[in-house]
Amino acid sequence: MTLPPVSAARARELITTFPGQRILVVGDVMLDRFLVGHVTRISPEAPVPVVRVDREYLRLGGAANVAHNLRALGADVSLIGVVGQDQAAERLTTALVQSGIAAEDLVEDRRRPTIEKVRIVTNRNQQVARLDYEDDTDIPAEVEADVIERIERAGAAAAVLVVSDYLKGTVTAAVMQALVRRKGKGPPLLVDPKIPHLACYAGATLVTPNHDEAETATHLRIRTVEDRRVAAAEFRRRARCDAALVTLGEHGMWLSSAEAEGAIPAAAREVADVTGAGDTVVATLGLAIAAGATLAEAALLANRAAGIVVGKFGPSTLDRDELLAQFA
Repeated sequence: MTLPPVSAARARELITTFPGQRILVVGDVMLDRFLVGHVTRISPEAPVPVVRVDREYLRLGGAANVAHNLRALGADVSLIGVVGQDQAAERLTTALVQSGIAAEDLVEDRRRPTIEKVRIVTNRNQQVARLDYEDDTDIPAEVEADVIERIERAGAAAAVLVVSDYLKGTVTAAVMQALVRRKGKGPPLLVDPKIPHLACYAGATLVTPNHDEAETATHLRIRTVEDRRVAAAEFRRRARCDAALVTLGEHGMWLSSAEAEGAIPAAAREVADVTGAGDTVVATLGLAIAAGATLAEAALLANRAAGIVVGKFGPSTLDRDELLAQFA
């Protein structure tokens, strides 16, 4: 079964209500750094290409990219995450402020590096290598307590809570419990998950696994439409969440909830890079729900938003005009 499309008038009504909605994002903040150049030859030292670097640019990644997507769509965003005491933290903070996102709730832990992914890319957008700077152990107790205190404070004013879990240490069991408690006071709780933390998401409003995550969590193969329905329902049961939205790449999405169930066809026209598409999905979902959308309406808008950003290179955002153009 396919979910009925959201009408153009209803979509425009929701999108024009995005500005000013207050969203709290909690999770693993990252800095994505790209070194772009052209391949000149094969190295005489090893059978690898030599890339002559022409330029470097930075993008917000992980939970910071979720926040960036929300801000680009007009939301009033609070961001809670953990950074180190290093140059990457300075660059990340600067990029957040330039994007209109306050960095005051980033918790500093000098014992771990700021998560940074350095991609070496040719000028034809072909990735040659990636360097990761990270410590993916759980944050220590005193940092965890600081994160939880900030959730209690910032969460009090949020219309929706969004968790961006990249399994890098910020989203601990205690952090999730604090968010579930806050959800009990009113705001929906959305989670972009990692399966080793599945048990921690119990009580969430909506969890958004991708195809591989849904298969891993349910021990089911997803090949047919019926497979998608069964796996999404089983994921809900295992995660003990109210609803699940399984993202399926070129096969679109499948929503499973008490209020609506069904397929959402893929919206992408041309795929350049799927990096960060999940960030866009959960950001758009959260903002649409804050604006008054049903889960089905929010999922349909998120699908259109994802179809736009996968046509861009690297972690990307879209603005309201781009989304509105989908419903002209």
